[in-house]
Amino acid sequence: MLRPGIRVIGATDADVNEHREVTARPRAVLLDIEGTTTPLAFVTHVLFPYVRQHLRSHLDSHAHAPEYHALITRLGEEYLVARRSGEPTPARTEEPDTVRLTTIVAFVEWLMDQDRKLTPLKELQGKIWEDGYARGDLVGQVFADVRPALERWRSQRVQVGIFSSGSVLAQQLLFRYSSAGDLTSLLSWYFDTNVGAKVDPESYRRIARTIDVPPESVLFLSDAMRELEAATQAGLQVRLVIRPGNLPVQTSHSYATISSLDELSAA
Repeated sequence: MLRPGIRVIGATDADVNEHREVTARPRAVLLDIEGTTTPLAFVTHVLFPYVRQHLRSHLDSHAHAPEYHALITRLGEEYLVARRSGEPTPARTEEPDTVRLTTIVAFVEWLMDQDRKLTPLKELQGKIWEDGYARGDLVGQVFADVRPALERWRSQRVQVGIFSSGSVLAQQLLFRYSSAGDLTSLLSWYFDTNVGAKVDPESYRRIARTIDVPPESVLFLSDAMRELEAATQAGLQVRLVIRPGNLPVQTSHSYATISSLDELSAA
């Protein structure tokens, strides 16, 4: 079974009750990626720069393929939303085609600069990374405790899934081509922003319904307190993950913290 191992910083009894700390063995574990299974630096210093480096050449090769039509259409819809709201988006034109692609590239880069979690952006990034993993340019970085934890949970019959703002494709690629080998056989589910925003409690309720596990029997691990807050409101058990290189967190919070997945080992 999973050991509760509660360690709460700055919490009162009321806070602990409010945040529904782990009191029973979870039936499912839901993992964030960035800052939880994977160093932040891999995402910010490797994956995102790779997209910027290969974005134009990728669109030159694939933009007219049928499977890209809907994706580019949705990017265009997002452009109109941003433009109508008065945001300082790059200029856009539809003709000639070479200039059209240049404006699409500029808009995608603008979205990345804004750290937008838009589904079509994440899907495009995933397609570019797919090429990179296939060529051997990319290896998905995971912390050393990830594979042992996944194997341990599998042996305990605790199913494990991923919930990340990155596309399902991007998630699968990272764990298939990971630094710890192919981990996809140890993962049961992948969820992205198609299920909802990570800061929306309803997203976690949808996930619980999809995997057919009561929210109170799902343990969510993340380095982002806004995500933990949303998951808590949905009734999930949560842990705040503290990893090397993660952004600092406020000292006055009532979340149980872990610095390694080994802290959730069997009793």
